[in-house]
Amino acid sequence: MPKVAPYLTFDGNCADAMRFYERTLGGKLEMIMTHAQSPMAAQAPPGSANLVLHVRLLIDGRVLMACNATLDEPYEAMKGVAIALNYPTAAEARRAFDALAEAGEVRVQLQPTYHAEAFGKLVDRYGTSWMIGGGPLNT
Repeated sequence: MPKVAPYLTFDGNCADAMRFYERTLGGKLEMIMTHAQSPMAAQAPPGSANLVLHVRLLIDGRVLMACNATLDEPYEAMKGVAIALNYPTAAEARRAFDALAEAGEVRVQLQPTYHAEAFGKLVDRYGTSWMIGGGPLNT
């Protein structure tokens, strides 16, 4: 059975975003590679040497990966998808929600709902959509 892992694309700020997620979510960056560091550096699109080719962030045994868009595949804003984080407690959900919401846009305030003690939606400063829940889930 394959393992599903989100793969995000950023508009030149991938390294900043993934370091922020590492700090905010308590993850561990396992690798970060630019096009210039790649074994295929000579084949990188012009002007992309310093752009992130691949990042792998481990968060509690789960993987989040990302890269920067390149000139040959221009950036398109993330839409129609969100990363869901479910915490054992509402307090843990609040901590993550507040950190990710800083300089971002809250879409749904973190609040009690039919399926969790706390649930909210936001788009962070890097354009990533998050759905965060905490407390007992009834789904």
